[in-house]
Amino acid sequence: IQKALVLPSVIFSRRFPCVFLRKSRMAGLLKNTRQLVALPKRFAHGGVLHSGVENPAVKIGAREVVGFGYNGYPTYVDRADFPLPAVRWRPETPDIKDLRQKEKGDWKSLTLAEKKALYRASFCQTFAEMDAPTGEWKSIVGGSLILMSSAVWLYMFFRLFAYNPELPPTFSPEAQKAQLERMIELQMNPIEGLASKYPRPE
Repeated sequence: IQKALVLPSVIFSRRFPCVFLRKSRMAGLLKNTRQLVALPKRFAHGGVLHSGVENPAVKIGAREVVGFGYNGYPTYVDRADFPLPAVRWRPETPDIKDLRQKEKGDWKSLTLAEKKALYRASFCQTFAEMDAPTGEWKSIVGGSLILMSSAVWLYMFFRLFAYNPELPPTFSPEAQKAQLERMIELQMNPIEGLASKYPRPE
């Protein structure tokens, strides 16, 4: 039975050696990839990660993961169209923990400052703060005006110190007339060009 199983595999490997080469190469690649993934990753703050994928807990710290979020990754982003971040804005502190226990009861017992503290522990900005104008247009307009004024001053510099206001002598009417007469004498383009428009000089 073993010979019967080995013989077809040998024949197949002889007829199709590329298939076995590809499999062996892929096995080697997978082995190397596993070795790379298994290498520990050290961070500047002293944390060590023993996989190729970065652990999200390294970035979020002690903040609580409260939902799926915008894309399934535990990050905090203030978005007006999706106001449900995956993690809370601030880590859990003893004061916030006491307020969390207190908010499970009647909210009338919470003061306005405590409600604001609970909100700020979970969110960074309110909707009014998210929709408020940032004033970024001022820096954009200012930068654009600086660039345009620099271009004008550069043009004036080259106009005054680099360009020669006097035209070459060949631009004078006398020089242009002499050049035209010479082109006619040399019969330049005599069939359909310039010399064909004037009588041929004798």
